[in-house]
Amino acid sequence: MTAEMTTATSTATPTDVHLRVFRGEASGPTRFDEFDVPVEEGMVVLDALHWIQGNGAPDLAVRWNCKAAKCGSCGAEVNGRPRLTCKTRLSDFEPGEEITVEPMRTFPLIRDLVTDVSWNYEVNRSIEPFTPPEGIPQSDWRWQQQDIERVQEYRKCIECFLCQDVCHVLRNHETERPFMGPRFLVRVAGLEMHPIDQADRRHYLKDTGGIGYCNITKCCTEVCPEHIKITDNAIIPLKERVADEFYDPIQWVWRKVRGEQPRPSRADLPVLPMGAAAAEAPAARRAGGDDASAEPMREPAASLPKPPKRSSTRPKRPRRRSDAADETPSEG
Repeated sequence: MTAEMTTATSTATPTDVHLRVFRGEASGPTRFDEFDVPVEEGMVVLDALHWIQGNGAPDLAVRWNCKAAKCGSCGAEVNGRPRLTCKTRLSDFEPGEEITVEPMRTFPLIRDLVTDVSWNYEVNRSIEPFTPPEGIPQSDWRWQQQDIERVQEYRKCIECFLCQDVCHVLRNHETERPFMGPRFLVRVAGLEMHPIDQADRRHYLKDTGGIGYCNITKCCTEVCPEHIKITDNAIIPLKERVADEFYDPIQWVWRKVRGEQPRPSRADLPVLPMGAAAAEAPAARRAGGDDASAEPMREPAASLPKPPKRSSTRPKRPRRRSDAADETPSEG
């Protein structure tokens, strides 16, 4: 720091901001440490965490890289909302407001604010890659500008996994089947809507990716730092494609006539391990804290109780009215 800067900062009276920072490892007890951080103009939450590393807790584990909101490394939950800490300004909070910084709750905790997001890369490997037409050299590929503009939005994803973190299906999965999450629905949309891609991933979306579990609450769209319209431009069009293929009665009859057999999915998805919130919950309950998150998806138990035996005599169904409307099961 230069002498001029020292003089300027000495005459200023920066206010302090109070931070509560999550500390601990997956294998041990967890806690919240509190720090008063001096605030200067333009500071973001990541700057405050760096100040804490330099002045209060040098062993604080924080993942970050570019500090320009392009690498997606510094994702955390700030006052309960998934955010990039390098993009969250301290001036966005009310004066005197306490700021709580926690790790992303959906993923397994490693230490402090660092979580294990490797599950996402396992899911990514299960997606069939870009498949161009055979026998056509790359120099002869042609498409329209509007086709490129449509898929370009999906390429903006920086893989911060904030959308995966906020997705309630991943946080609290009440079924035994895994779900790929909004980030990879965006990736599949970019492949499916590419003008020259030849692969058909609709069976994968329905049977492996679990697209039917998404009920389009738009939580993922709200937290996306690149402002990708995940629900409207990626998930809903994919749901429409799956519905047209598997739930359109005309398509169903046509498949029966042609004798088509269901194609097996390319790969099975791994089940998301226990997230940081679930690991933290017992300690929080012992300490009298609030459990701010539902338990995320985990591997089903090895032995499940058997359902009660059904009676051999079933009651008669009520007669269907002639004017009753058809009810088609919904995928979402």
